[in-house]
Amino acid sequence: MARAGLTPERLTLAGAELADEVGFDQVTVSALARRFDVRVASLYSHVRNSQDLRTRIALLALEELADRAADALAGRSGKDALVALANVYRDYAHEHPGRYTAAQLRLDPETAAASAGVRHARMTRALLRGYDLTEPDQTHAVRLLGSVFHGYVSLEMGGGFSHSAPDTQETWSRTLDALDALLRNWPAP
Repeated sequence: MARAGLTPERLTLAGAELADEVGFDQVTVSALARRFDVRVASLYSHVRNSQDLRTRIALLALEELADRAADALAGRSGKDALVALANVYRDYAHEHPGRYTAAQLRLDPETAAASAGVRHARMTRALLRGYDLTEPDQTHAVRLLGSVFHGYVSLEMGGGFSHSAPDTQETWSRTLDALDALLRNWPAP
């Protein structure tokens, strides 16, 4: 019989906390069982395996990020919206490094289509309407923004900018200024 109080939701949240503490790649059903001081087998009535647990954490992180992004974007447009969205990703990565990594887990197509990742794409496209971009340029711009946001944050979190001036916040602000200028002056095909 499963230990009282253990649910898929509670295990997912504990796994997300563990990911923030030790890194997403270290999250396994065994590690989670040790955290709850239970046998691994007692968790299998709640999660199928470590991959299932990792997918659940990824879905949680995507949902948390989407909720934050929606709140940050409400009533904003143009550069104000761009900066708000970018800061949501960067702040979340600093606050929850393991969950941020989890949010980038490659999901199978069916799971991805049902995830909050769809909300992220919609919000980014809504932001781009303020720049008067149409297809296929809108798709190019969505990919560009994702690449810049995630690339910058990954390099920053990995210490890639820690050995030189100027301060990373200054570079971040200048990067967002440059993105805004590019989006306002998107090149013709």
